[in-house]
Amino acid sequence: MAKFDILEDLKWRGAINQQTDEEGLKKYLAEHDDLALYCGTDPTGDSLHIGHLIPFMILKRFQMAGYHPVILIGGGTGAIGDPSGRKTERVLQTADQVKHNEESLTNQMKKLFGTENFEIRDNAEWLGKLNLIDFLRDYGKYFQVNNMINKDVVASRLENGISFTEFTYQILQAIDFYHLNREDGVQLQIGGSDQWGNITAGIDLIHKLEGADRPAFGLTIPLMLKADGTKFGKSAGGAVWLDPEKTSPYEFYQFWINQDDRDVVKYLKYFTFLSHEEIEDLAEKTEKEPWKRAAQKKLAEEVTKFVHGEAGLKEAQMITDALFSGDIKNLSVPQIEQGLKNAPSAEAGSEKKNLVDFLVDTKIEPSKRQAREDIKNGAIYVNGDREQSVDFDVDPSSAFDGKYVIIRKGKRKYTLVTIK
Repeated sequence: MAKFDILEDLKWRGAINQQTDEEGLKKYLAEHDDLALYCGTDPTGDSLHIGHLIPFMILKRFQMAGYHPVILIGGGTGAIGDPSGRKTERVLQTADQVKHNEESLTNQMKKLFGTENFEIRDNAEWLGKLNLIDFLRDYGKYFQVNNMINKDVVASRLENGISFTEFTYQILQAIDFYHLNREDGVQLQIGGSDQWGNITAGIDLIHKLEGADRPAFGLTIPLMLKADGTKFGKSAGGAVWLDPEKTSPYEFYQFWINQDDRDVVKYLKYFTFLSHEEIEDLAEKTEKEPWKRAAQKKLAEEVTKFVHGEAGLKEAQMITDALFSGDIKNLSVPQIEQGLKNAPSAEAGSEKKNLVDFLVDTKIEPSKRQAREDIKNGAIYVNGDREQSVDFDVDPSSAFDGKYVIIRKGKRKYTLVTIK
């Protein structure tokens, strides 16, 4: 049986930007089954967002193909700060912040990668032991300042200034690759396109210290842009986080289901583990029956399940279906809070109130005349029930633990009224 060609699969998915030695890596994969590879992330926050997820999806593909992924959470480099992709200096974090963030990211990674054939390392383990003299003697002498200045990440910052602290970041990342290559047999580093200079610095260091024939490879992922030219990964509400406390499974699901037809096939290739045939079939459906949004539904389903598990997916689908159909009575208060987080909102008192007055007081209707007209025409729903009587009284204690009254006007225009 032919060996699965991971590099050809990644090319088909549009997931390779640059490689340091394509032929060398291809040859290594053909001759060895023991490739170990790593991707690093600094604990600058306590959750990854979907932009961060991009290189880790590649790591996951290698894991599924039988190779050994190592995730490096930079407790050491995180105390310094990567200048990549930034115009200004990072604010240094306290040791407690770094530790808290590290623990949170470790838990997220364990959810995504499981416990089999996978490990997490912390570069504070070796960088923390380096003293300044050793750093300069053992590593600093291998780095030419003129080469470091020419790296994109540094060159782009020279005009506004870059501190010596951030300037040395590429040396620290190079030491990481060297350490993992020597101690853990890691031959490949992957990262975003902005990491090219850091990755090549690591390979250069390995070859200087271990010999030019030492297997060490680098691969970067293209910057992901949407069809309109903007950067992928943000929604109207800001970043889309993997932490369900920051971005609920419902919001996460909605982000994917609302993707543009022009982008959806690219995201299916990148963010799902569907076969080439399944994706090509969904691409055809998008072309022939775009209104059915089959590709978007499948994309939302697959990525939500990967990040939030089966339970998170089911909850997201349940809330989606309830809000779409208007049958919201069986939703819990937390589900209502997820589903209507970004809906228009208003406040009302806890006493019973005539529906016409309630609609005007909460500014859902501009006038009593308009409110009566919409009620009589069957356009107003209270907590999922159509109300066509202008004499109906809204009882805030009758549903959703007395916390909310949900008004729907027309097909899907919801307002979440919080009871004070």
